[in-house]
Amino acid sequence: MPMKIVIVDDNKTNLMIVEKILRKANYNNLLLLSSAGELYQYLQLDSLNPGEVPVDLILMDLMMPEIDGMEACRTVLANERFSDLPIIFVTAMGDSNKMAEAMDAGALDYVMKPINKVELLARIRSVLRLKQEKDLRKERDRRIQYELDLARQVQRSMLSAPLQEKDVNISAVYRPTFELAGDFYAWYQISPTKYGVILLDMMGHGISSSLVGMYIYSALKDTITGIVDPEKVMKELNRRMLQLHTPDSLMNYYFTAIYFVLDTEKQTIEYVNAGHPAGIGIVDQEAKLLTEGSCALGFFEEIDVTKGVITYRDSARLLLFTDGLSEWLEEKYEDATDKLIRSLQTVDVGDPAALLHQLQPGWELINPPKDDMCLVLISTN
Repeated sequence: MPMKIVIVDDNKTNLMIVEKILRKANYNNLLLLSSAGELYQYLQLDSLNPGEVPVDLILMDLMMPEIDGMEACRTVLANERFSDLPIIFVTAMGDSNKMAEAMDAGALDYVMKPINKVELLARIRSVLRLKQEKDLRKERDRRIQYELDLARQVQRSMLSAPLQEKDVNISAVYRPTFELAGDFYAWYQISPTKYGVILLDMMGHGISSSLVGMYIYSALKDTITGIVDPEKVMKELNRRMLQLHTPDSLMNYYFTAIYFVLDTEKQTIEYVNAGHPAGIGIVDQEAKLLTEGSCALGFFEEIDVTKGVITYRDSARLLLFTDGLSEWLEEKYEDATDKLIRSLQTVDVGDPAALLHQLQPGWELINPPKDDMCLVLISTN
């Protein structure tokens, strides 16, 4: 579609002069308007329909009756739809302070009257080049945003769905700070009475940490259901993470994780905490912190791993969370861990969202947290 230029001037002679210059330079898609009011009407500023921007450049006189060029410039650019529309003032006014004010109103350039043809065309070419570059950047940003949205959908689809069995309930709250997050969780039924649950927090945020997280996530099911034992699972995940490291790597990625195997028949919880915030277990109404384990995964080829074992008689409720939750709570409570423990002990909830509501009513309406926030709640029946 040919580029469209709108010329706004209350003087018909000036309109004719500018039109003649532009047509000789092969700018033929022109619209001549005699007032800012006509410009508003053409742009449909009062329309709620976003639509396409029907103009590529505005050449506008500064001194016009009723609505001058400065006011018109501010009004047009204040509309989100036209915020990037280039405007060049064509004016006889030589007051430098006034021209500085006009540029502050958002115009990209100005040309003095009487019009110098060479100068006018040079400034038009310059402004249109800037517009083209900006349009290309906006299109690229739209494409990147589309790909990020698609990647987010893929990432969310990989997360485990809530599990409700006769002997166990598992569910999660997942609130990333960006489109893509470095927090992942998963759970798998290993046997009729065994469940493997893992929560991991990849270093960093955004695309890179998400891609590394998805790489590890792709290995989780086979690793957990095939190896099962928490010590061996963590060593295997550490080995997988080290495969990403190369001699010329600018950055070595790592992650923290907490993984446990719940056996509802033996009524045991075997776990390893790899540098992760301590999970909380309410076992027969007694609070236990899941602290046994190892360092974060991805630092060293060989790691020492200590497995923790918890047994229960009647019931167990386990809460796993990333540091985004603990940091968020620490801003509100000095005793964040104790607050979580008391809530788990006193409130009979199987939904982590309900637990969050007990801690912070209306939490889902607050501003995004500073870090990815994830929590997983597991209850035996």
